[in-house]
Amino acid sequence: MPSQNPSAPPCILIVDDDAGQRSLLNSFLKNQGFVTVTASSGEEALSILDSQTVKMMISDVRMPGISGLETFKRARQRHSVLPVLLVTAYADIRDAVKVMQDGAVNYLQKPIDLNELLASVQRATGIAPTFALAFAEGRTLPESVVARSPLMLDVFKDASLVAPSESRILITGESGVGKEVLADLIHAWSLRASGPIIKVNCAAIPETLLESELFGHEKGAFTGAFTQRIGRFEEANQGTILLDEIAELSPSIQAKLLRVTQNGRFHRVGSNVEHQTNARLLAATNRDLDKEVEKGTFREDLFFRLNVVELNVPPLRERREDIIPLAQLFTNEFSGGRAKLSAAVTRCLEQYEWPGNVRELRNAIERAVLVSRGELILPDHLPNRIRKAVTGVESIEESQASRLEDIEREAIIQALRENAFNRTHTALALGISRRALNYKINRLRQLGFAVDEKPDANP
Repeated sequence: MPSQNPSAPPCILIVDDDAGQRSLLNSFLKNQGFVTVTASSGEEALSILDSQTVKMMISDVRMPGISGLETFKRARQRHSVLPVLLVTAYADIRDAVKVMQDGAVNYLQKPIDLNELLASVQRATGIAPTFALAFAEGRTLPESVVARSPLMLDVFKDASLVAPSESRILITGESGVGKEVLADLIHAWSLRASGPIIKVNCAAIPETLLESELFGHEKGAFTGAFTQRIGRFEEANQGTILLDEIAELSPSIQAKLLRVTQNGRFHRVGSNVEHQTNARLLAATNRDLDKEVEKGTFREDLFFRLNVVELNVPPLRERREDIIPLAQLFTNEFSGGRAKLSAAVTRCLEQYEWPGNVRELRNAIERAVLVSRGELILPDHLPNRIRKAVTGVESIEESQASRLEDIEREAIIQALRENAFNRTHTALALGISRRALNYKINRLRQLGFAVDEKPDANP
């Protein structure tokens, strides 16, 4: 190894044949203030070690040509004190443990935990990172995205770190948790933000049409193909493509997707001409892909290609700090800022388990705003399944709702009398719309309350 220039910052060598994985590590460590150099093969890595000063090497285990294990052995023969960190798939762990006995500083499993990576690099180099997490350094969330819970803030921090890289990301979580929202943020925070983001729901398209949807087709490729069609991967060129419900792909589509993740190359249906796309791939699923791989329904090689980084969005029941802020956001959205949540409704929302997550909460608030006519939202305005599922709250709801109705009725009748039953003036006095007042008057009239001016007996 060449002699070290005392004024030059130490360098970390990243070795991986997967461009996405290489980009992730390179981007992350640079953002932390480290100097990096990359190699796409063991041969290139050994050449770099002979030509410049390197403080540490991070290497994948499985690579074509010289493997990561062989690269490690040759590097330590030439540079006996060089710290080496190995990145492994599950099947490689036994080999990695053996190599640690020969002097490797650590091994990390894929998908890589970036906090664990940073700690390993810091221990091996003795260098503290000089750049804080990008999210903590001023990365802000759009007004339409709410996060108060530590769990969600951690997810967004991780997303802000990996967004600037070119790495493929697997977004996991139950249905309705907000996986698509996270994908939008990753795209917006990436270097591709000016390009398109194309979204494909793999479960919503019949298998016979999905290949054409993804890769396009030529005129006459099949019955009904009257014109040439550009596929979604081509549309996403220089941008991002999100494949939602990725676990629903058939084996044949999985095989074709594997090729495009390797080199960006594909064929349109009915064509022998090879096309190229430079689209960054994000995938999302509510299924456990590890189990799908074990069952043989999902290709292991595709799983590792997609799962360079995994971001898991926790269910709403595990981040209860977000429930009321989200409910208030949706209330303002659907009512134009006019409707408010009652205290009893707030308790219901906080105690419910939300099996449908954020999507279910949004739908429940939309219904409540419509039923309440955009004013005070009471428990009766919520879907029955929510009220009935909350133990011990229903009786409280009923008494609270009854008392609030009494107060509202008395206020309306008093205001009508004070304004000589002029509905325009009464609505202004109550701070509600004339249309809403008419609705309430009609409801009170049906219940038998005196809400109309008595006709003058004298003409």
